[in-house]
Amino acid sequence: ALWPTAAVEVYTSKEVDAVNGTNLRLKCTFSSSSPISQDLTVTWNFQPEDLSSHEPVFCYLKEPYELPTGRFKERVTWDGNIERNDVSIVIWNLQPTDNGTFTCQVKNPPDVYGTIGEVRLRVVQKAHFSEIHFLAVAIGSACVLMIVVVMVVIICRHHQRKAREKRTEAADAEL
Repeated sequence: ALWPTAAVEVYTSKEVDAVNGTNLRLKCTFSSSSPISQDLTVTWNFQPEDLSSHEPVFCYLKEPYELPTGRFKERVTWDGNIERNDVSIVIWNLQPTDNGTFTCQVKNPPDVYGTIGEVRLRVVQKAHFSEIHFLAVAIGSACVLMIVVVMVVIICRHHQRKAREKRTEAADAEL
């Protein structure tokens, strides 16, 4: 008979763009068929774009451990919450040399097999003008235009009323 295999499913974004010199939260969440174990481990690794060897980035075993050496030394902090199945990290002061693929692996004994989350990071020199920015500018411009139109209508009506009052006063003076 075949026994069902317990597995951990890991979820990350596929690709992320970030601006050079900024900080980035690499989100990684997981699901497991078993309750969260005291022996749960999280391993973050990095594969540079040039496909040289994998480099460790961050580890978690009962508590977060920053690595004492490597390109990410003192640039990575834990930003997860195990109780919420969140094992995210923050990378500080992104550099163009951080371009590559980050992997997030979670083992929750007895669930030690499963998917490994992969997110490709691209560090850019400046932010691109996205559709959201375009939409924000369009909505903001429309609001400003509406305010200007309302102000012009109010000013025109005010001047018409003043002119009407002057004509009324002139007509009353003639009588």
